[in-house]
Amino acid sequence: MIKAIAIDDEPLALQIIDVYCNSSSVVRLEKTFSDLTNAKKYLNKFPIDVIFLDIEMPKTNGIEFYKSLNREIKVIFTTAYDHYAVEGFNVNAVDYLLKPFSLERFNEAIDRVQKLKASEHNNPEENTHLSIRANYKLNRIPLETILYIEAMDDYVKIHIKDEKTIVARSTMKGILENLPENQFIRIHKSYIIPSKNIKHISTSEISLGYISLPLGNSYKKMLENLL
Repeated sequence: MIKAIAIDDEPLALQIIDVYCNSSSVVRLEKTFSDLTNAKKYLNKFPIDVIFLDIEMPKTNGIEFYKSLNREIKVIFTTAYDHYAVEGFNVNAVDYLLKPFSLERFNEAIDRVQKLKASEHNNPEENTHLSIRANYKLNRIPLETILYIEAMDDYVKIHIKDEKTIVARSTMKGILENLPENQFIRIHKSYIIPSKNIKHISTSEISLGYISLPLGNSYKKMLENLL
């Protein structure tokens, strides 16, 4: 099932997308937003496959909003203005729906999302890198170079071997959902580590050889099950 949200400052536009999603057996509209601030807060907390995003929004252009997101999420732009098409595809939009669009045209866009998801699932490279937006660009971090990930309020700090630390806006839950579950484990509310780096486990901490990190009580059982 494709999980989606829709962002548009026109209530009628959101209603149309809601109706189209309800008619589909492959996409579920999780939530709709009329402003970008609340939409970004939601995206920082919950995993979403695709955003239906209007371009002409108050205060911030939809394309600029998409560029500001801290992780890679598929986007389908919805707009009444065709002159944004080239700019939309320059940020790798899945599709560009010109309002008013039909159910048939909507389903074509969803079909593209399905094909991309299937392609990514079959692509081994998707299990070798973490893609995350930080410092106004999309960073692709090889998983084997990640030493550990640390929580910092609404941000995460990704410690990387022989590289500068990357700080990105994300939750620990959000970052964990973008990592292979057989390679990374959460050991504390503030730490995620590569399981292969574990050297020693005590009752209160885990040694990675080069550093020791605290082991949270609520994560001990999960760690035992995985190891």
